[in-house]
Amino acid sequence: MPDLAATPAWRKSTLSDGGNGCVEVATNLPGLVAIRDSKDPSGPALTFSTTAWNDFLDRIRTGTI
Repeated sequence: MPDLAATPAWRKSTLSDGGNGCVEVATNLPGLVAIRDSKDPSGPALTFSTTAWNDFLDRIRTGTI
């Protein structure tokens, strides 16, 4: 498991508009996508395989979630 405090390139959605209830995502990890609460960057992160993450995004885009 990569060191999620040092390795990921975290980014926040441009749609967040500086709000407090945002998540950050890191997609630069080999085979993984990590998400975390932007209000607690040193807290826990969830990780998903890139396949699972892409399936999730596809389902959101097509409205099947």
